Amino acid sequence: MRSILAAFLVLLLLFHPAAIAPVQAQINITEAESNQLDALVKKAFDATDAGKFPIAEGYWTDLIDLYPDNAAGWSNRGNSKMSQNRPQEALADYNKSVELAPDYPDPYLNRGAALESLGKWEEAIADYNRVLEIAPNDAAAYNNRGNAKAGLGKWEEAIADYQTAMQVNSRFSTAFGNNAIALFQVSKTDEAIKAMKNILRKYPNFTDVRAALTAALWASKKQGEAESNWVSVENLDPRYRDINWVKNIRRWPPSMVVALEKFLTLK
Repeated sequence: MRSILAAFLVLLLLFHPAAIAPVQAQINITEAESNQLDALVKKAFDATDAGKFPIAEGYWTDLIDLYPDNAAGWSNRGNSKMSQNRPQEALADYNKSVELAPDYPDPYLNRGAALESLGKWEEAIADYNRVLEIAPNDAAAYNNRGNAKAGLGKWEEAIADYQTAMQVNSRFSTAFGNNAIALFQVSKTDEAIKAMKNILRKYPNFTDVRAALTAALWASKKQGEAESNWVSVENLDPRYRDINWVKNIRRWPPSMVVALEKFLTLK
């Protein structure tokens, strides 16, 4: 018998900048079983990297069938379902993962993201609070809690959480982007634009921030600069032309949605 640590995937949901955390589980298995497990995990990774989420889900199901008490398999199958926009089904998998690993933070983080996508903001916040009880320096939990507070319209509290996430992990670009966009919502337009430009100097292909900067510049009567930034957005991600997607899937703040809609309408 030997013990292995099976590393599982991290996903950033395209419809929402909320980190989906990996789950690791220590299990005692034979050499042959270890090889079988490693093969399944590799296939799941490969399918996920290729964007073949239904196939990845199948591999996680195979792993669950073999090791039903492994919290990692349940949580990661939930991740695959979330990537297919099936949050209610993912929630059931996350619940099982939490049941099996109640003292591990990642299942709570993943479940919180599913709850957010269902508009269950308070329940999501409770899960993120639980993560922070277990792991006080979890930057993703602060960022995600900020997203849930934004869902409740508590923008100042959301900004506080984003900025804590930024302090905990200075490379967490998603938190920096969320913070800049939220600053626009609370009418700190100049500060928001400055923050966005700083982010784009480091991450020039950060489309969400580039699109937000376009909207903020247009609202600030800087039409030429707005137009030049929009060129990159259209080349990188045309979904930002869809206001419904920006409002309900990406979930930008209301003022930012209005600013982008005005830009698109006048164009």
